[in-house]
Amino acid sequence: MSFKSIVSQKSFWKSVILLGVSFLIIYNFVSMLFEYGGFEITTFLRERTEDGKLFRFILGQLMAALAYGFIIAFGQFKMKEKENSRDQ
Repeated sequence: MSFKSIVSQKSFWKSVILLGVSFLIIYNFVSMLFEYGGFEITTFLRERTEDGKLFRFILGQLMAALAYGFIIAFGQFKMKEKENSRDQ
């Protein structure tokens, strides 16, 4: 399976989205715990979105989720392909 055939699969993009969203939730939760010492959602979001930083925050989150999800999902699909080719 080549790069093109992997990224053309619908299941690949579902994995990218699922992994990306999971990454964002965990990353932001851990980041919040380290910075504020607890579960401070309003403070966390307010500091990241005030003074016109909302667009930058959302764009950064989406780009990070897409990059992480893409890299991990691609690796998983590539490993699955190698395992299938070994079994044949």
